[in-house]
Amino acid sequence: PNQDCLFYNKNDHVIKAGFYYRKDDSRHIKRFKCKHCLKKFSLATFSTAYLQKKRRVNHQVRNLLSSGVSMRRIAILLDIHRTTVERKLLYLAQVARVKQQNILAELKNQVTHLQFDDLITIEHTKLKPLTVTLAVDKIKRTMLGVEVGTIPAFGHLSYKSVKKYGKRKCEHKATITKLFESIQKTISPDALIESDKHHFYASKVKKFFPKATHQQYDGGRSCIAGQGELKKKHFDPLFTLNHSCAMLRANINRLIRKTWCTTKNPMRLKDHLDIYIEFHNSVLLGHT
Repeated sequence: PNQDCLFYNKNDHVIKAGFYYRKDDSRHIKRFKCKHCLKKFSLATFSTAYLQKKRRVNHQVRNLLSSGVSMRRIAILLDIHRTTVERKLLYLAQVARVKQQNILAELKNQVTHLQFDDLITIEHTKLKPLTVTLAVDKIKRTMLGVEVGTIPAFGHLSYKSVKKYGKRKCEHKATITKLFESIQKTISPDALIESDKHHFYASKVKKFFPKATHQQYDGGRSCIAGQGELKKKHFDPLFTLNHSCAMLRANINRLIRKTWCTTKNPMRLKDHLDIYIEFHNSVLLGHT
């Protein structure tokens, strides 16, 4: 606890110093003391929930955030303030990233069949679109990672976007680069990687996975309104990926196509995605 103490990492210099009752979750927390510098600390000192209040609702907030419930509705259901839900989102995202790293580190074998693609959503308005790059293990359906970045508006909205908000930075390539860097050690060098025929996917795959086989498929247009990821095909080679994207839209309120809830900050969308991915892998798929 006290890194200035020469004996802070020596177990024989630490003794018990009683306990205290934590009213927040009705637990008795043990205290300890260093015999050399006389500094005291407890089991809660190094916890990610240190100094946090309302610990009892953490698990419920995590489940509701991963089940299509908005942050305002969570505050109403749990009888807490909206600011509390915002703070829980940051904390749960931090915990989810650590758990996701542990899940990937504990995989018995490297991923041999990878699928990746982009999901388009918005930042408050359709004039400010965002790209969400997702990577999925086709065999086990494990969501390996996700990254969020800004992209300029396209089509008939591009002129209005530039006129109202100015030129928008394109982070599409940067998100794919960041995603591949984070999962590179998890993917087998000779893996089969599948995606659609985006014009720069091939160069990115070749850069990070030079020995892998990259198979690209034609992207199908949606034939049902609001079902962009669920293509009406006799055979969809990217079904696992498209199904995972559909689950993101179904279970993360701000990604639903017809919704009042929109993302105001791309970083909070990334936090929300990290929470759901850990929930998906550990609860829905049972990778604990």
